[in-house]
Amino acid sequence: MLRHPDIWRAIDRLAAEHGMSPSGLARRSGLDPTAFNKSKRINPQGKPRWPTMESIAKVLTATGTDLADLVRILGPAAGGTPGRKYPVIGLARAGKGGFFDDAGYPVGSGWDEVDGPDVNDPNAYALEITGDSMAPVYRPGDVVVVSPAAAMRNGDRVVLRTGAGEVMAKELVRRNKQRVELKSVNARHPDPVIPARDVVWISRIAWVRQ
Repeated sequence: MLRHPDIWRAIDRLAAEHGMSPSGLARRSGLDPTAFNKSKRINPQGKPRWPTMESIAKVLTATGTDLADLVRILGPAAGGTPGRKYPVIGLARAGKGGFFDDAGYPVGSGWDEVDGPDVNDPNAYALEITGDSMAPVYRPGDVVVVSPAAAMRNGDRVVLRTGAGEVMAKELVRRNKQRVELKSVNARHPDPVIPARDVVWISRIAWVRQ
């Protein structure tokens, strides 16, 4: 059953994933900056208030999110997609040998398990964020579910492995036959540009637990 807090939590997560506060997301969506304030989530009679369908539609447009992604963010507890268990490992350990095959699928031992919504990819896996290059979108301890089967477009958050064995979570800026341009949300970290020949695999982040 879908509840008021589930929808508001999804809006908060969308804002965080795109490096914004809820008020910043409202402003980006062409809404009053106070539209998603805590005080606006309760009506004058003290009862929970739903966000309007118009505001949700504007948020989806502003973030480039579709309804399928929103359902995944809502998760199984809110009537979203069914849950499942994923193999999970720390991002810092993922660059070591033995955890992925050449296609970017998880292999070997040493993985733990974590619960998450089903992203409709049997080869999906999870990584625990261990650095701050993507803060405030992803912080240390956040868990991202990565889908090797998911289509990618510019602006998506991705995980990439280089020929040197480095595994990184970044935002995809541009990808062509010559190079892959990435962005670190945290301005204190560089924005890598990697020759295409040095990319072993790249996969899209389909869900995050914060």
